[in-house]
Amino acid sequence: MKKNPFVYYGKKALVFLLSVFILSVAVFYISRLAPGDPLMSYYGERVEKMSVEEKEAARDKLGLNDPIHIQYIRWVENAAKGDFGISFKYKQDVMEVIGQRIGFTLILGGIGFVLTFVGALLLGVLCAWYEDKWVDRILCKGGTLLSCIPEFWLSLVLILVFAVTLHWLPSSGAYDIGYKDDVLNRVTHLILPLVIVVLQHLWYYAYMIRNKLLEETRADYVLLGKSKGLSKKEIMFKHCLRNILPSYISIMAISVPHVVGGTYIVETVFSYPGIGALSYESARYHDYNLLMVLCMMTGILVIFCNLIGQIINEKIDPRIKANEVVETSEVTKV
Repeated sequence: MKKNPFVYYGKKALVFLLSVFILSVAVFYISRLAPGDPLMSYYGERVEKMSVEEKEAARDKLGLNDPIHIQYIRWVENAAKGDFGISFKYKQDVMEVIGQRIGFTLILGGIGFVLTFVGALLLGVLCAWYEDKWVDRILCKGGTLLSCIPEFWLSLVLILVFAVTLHWLPSSGAYDIGYKDDVLNRVTHLILPLVIVVLQHLWYYAYMIRNKLLEETRADYVLLGKSKGLSKKEIMFKHCLRNILPSYISIMAISVPHVVGGTYIVETVFSYPGIGALSYESARYHDYNLLMVLCMMTGILVIFCNLIGQIINEKIDPRIKANEVVETSEVTKV
């Protein structure tokens, strides 16, 4: 029996909203229960000279003395109106602070995402084409070894070699002082972070594509194609590759959390002024309003992409939904 699409997508929307709600509550409570004084973020070293009464007055001003659930309700009410508060550290509207940084993350993460999956597709096809030959073996072993190296350690090695020793590339920042409008200068600062983002995810997804292709080449229709005289090139590119494209798109959707997380780590190591570095600063200085919005933005993106990947997988393989129906019916019988 065919499911009503309104019911299907309605359930997905409900899961999305519930996940976002749970995320908002978790981030709000954990950030405020974590040790540290948010007044240090707002007032800096002046806090040390403030009396107890002055600190209490400052907390009242920032609304930090209210119970956490009251603070959360107030935050939700203001957020619904488009008011996310001010950053304690930067003394600016939270969205203005994020607006100044998000472009850097979109460039680094976006280009890294595209290069990763274009490269993964090419490597996956290459390895599948030369299955068990020296090209496939070298790429498999080299890729596995590279993917085991932590991002921060590989970042430090590249900084040591290309920035400190050879002086070919800059080690940090998005541009040199006085070169804000210099495109070439920005590109040189982008190279090392981009290389790390791509290298740390490239082989993982290339290996998945390789295995998907090899699995497809062993299907019955491939044997039929060979018996009809189709060449290896025709079978691989006109049939096998086309058949795995839906799975490839699903992998891309599910990979977003990995690429985003990797981008945030790279930004922190290279002091690249994106929202990854900003997230670290907001957590370190207990900048509650800024941290809340950054976590919600990232979380919503991750939840949305995971749901998209799940929907694509269910469309590709109806057995996933069929298994859910069987499990539900068994529970009902019990």
